[in-house]
Amino acid sequence: MTTLYLVRHGETEDNVNQIMQGQTQGRLTANGIAQAQEVRNQMASESFDAIISSDLKRSVDTATIIAEPHQLAVVQTPLLRERDWGGFTGRYIPDLKGEVWPDDVETLENLLSRAGEFIAFVKKTYPGKKVLAVGHGIINKAVQAVYYGKSMSEVQRMMNAEVRILDL
Repeated sequence: MTTLYLVRHGETEDNVNQIMQGQTQGRLTANGIAQAQEVRNQMASESFDAIISSDLKRSVDTATIIAEPHQLAVVQTPLLRERDWGGFTGRYIPDLKGEVWPDDVETLENLLSRAGEFIAFVKKTYPGKKVLAVGHGIINKAVQAVYYGKSMSEVQRMMNAEVRILDL
C-alpha cells in the first residue's frame, strides 16, 4: 500500500488579499514560509520515498522547505496544479459572487480526471512507498473526492499547510 501525505501549500499573498490564483505562480508570505517550516519540523522524523509538488511556485517552494531534512529532490507535476479559473483568475474573490462562470474555467470533470490521474501516477510510480505531495486547495479536494468516492462538496476544505494522509 502506498501512503500519500497530501499537503496544501503555505499561505500566499493572494490568499491574504482574497485573489483567485488559479494556475498563477503565487508567492508565499512570511507566514506561509513559517507554515511550511512547521510542516517540515513535524515531518522531519518521517521517512519519505518521494516528495511531489504541483509545478506552480507556491507549491514548489512549500515542498522544497518540507523536503530539506529528507534530502530528496522535489518531483514536479502539472497533475497537481490548481484548478484553472480562466477569466476569474486574478479577480477579487468576493466580487465573483453571483457572476456567471466564464466558459474558460476548467470543468469539474477535467479537474476530477486530473485528480484520478494523479492518484494512479502515485500508485504506479511509488507502489508500497511513503509519498508527500504538495498541491492546492481545490485540486487536493478533488484528489480526496476521487479517493473517497464523494462529491467535491462533501470534502472539507484544506487550510494552508494542512496535511491529510491517504492510504492508496
